[in-house]
Amino acid sequence: MRIKLDECIPNSVSGILQAAGHDVETVHQERLSGSSDSVIWDVAQTERRFLITTDLDFSDIRKHIPGTHQGILLFRLARESQSAITSVLEWILEHHEIETWKGALVVASAHQLRIRRPS
Repeated sequence: MRIKLDECIPNSVSGILQAAGHDVETVHQERLSGSSDSVIWDVAQTERRFLITTDLDFSDIRKHIPGTHQGILLFRLARESQSAITSVLEWILEHHEIETWKGALVVASAHQLRIRRPS
């Protein structure tokens, strides 16, 4: 799966996803740090990449309608530390096939996933 990591996601996540066989690019690598959400979104969609973020602005399904994009994984954790994000991501990769989330909005908390698929 082609994935874009937003700047709020630790760079270490890239290695975990690459080890799982995914093609990963980061906002940091592309020198897009500090860019607006609309720029990040446009780049991710132009590159046909699934976006992983902690930014709540990407959870607005009126603006980012499921099925009209490559997909979004939004981490909603009490503490959005590197270790917390890494731990939840590793659990996700072990128990779920993220490739099936194309076009969906997936919200990950410490104990559950909520998946809003295209209708």
